[in-house]
Amino acid sequence: MATFNPYLNFPGTTEEAFKFYKSVFGGEFIIIQRFKETPVADQVSANEKDKIMHVSLPIGKGNVLMGTDALESMGQKLTFGNNYNISIEADSKEEAKQLFNGLSAGGKIETPLKDEFWGAYFGMFTDRFGIRWMVNYTYPKQK
Repeated sequence: MATFNPYLNFPGTTEEAFKFYKSVFGGEFIIIQRFKETPVADQVSANEKDKIMHVSLPIGKGNVLMGTDALESMGQKLTFGNNYNISIEADSKEEAKQLFNGLSAGGKIETPLKDEFWGAYFGMFTDRFGIRWMVNYTYPKQK
C-alpha cells in the first residue's frame, strides 16, 4: 500500500524551516535539491537559483517531511490553505494511476501524471473537497 507524507510549500523560507525541523526531529536530509540543479534552472532568476526545489527529512517510523520554495516567477502563489499537499508514494505505476484517477475525480488537475526528471511518475491535483494531493511512483533504479 502507498505511504502518505506531508509536503509543505514555503515563500522562499524552506531552507530555514527545514533546518529548524531537523533541529527538532534530528536525522539527516535524504535530499536537498536547489532549483539551479534542475532542468528548470534557466527559468528562474539569479536570486532564486539557490532556493529549494525539493527537500526530504525522515521523521518518525517511515514518515518523510518534504518541502519546496513556491516561486511566484513560476506561477506559484501561496495563500493560507495551499501551503501544503498530501504526498502519496505509490508502490507501483498502476497504483499511482488508480489513486490519482480516483482522488482527482471531480477535482482540478494541476499536473497530469507523467514521467518526471527525478525518475518518477508524478502528478498533482486538488480534489473536489479542496485538498491538495501529489501522487508519485519512483521507478526502481537501473543497475
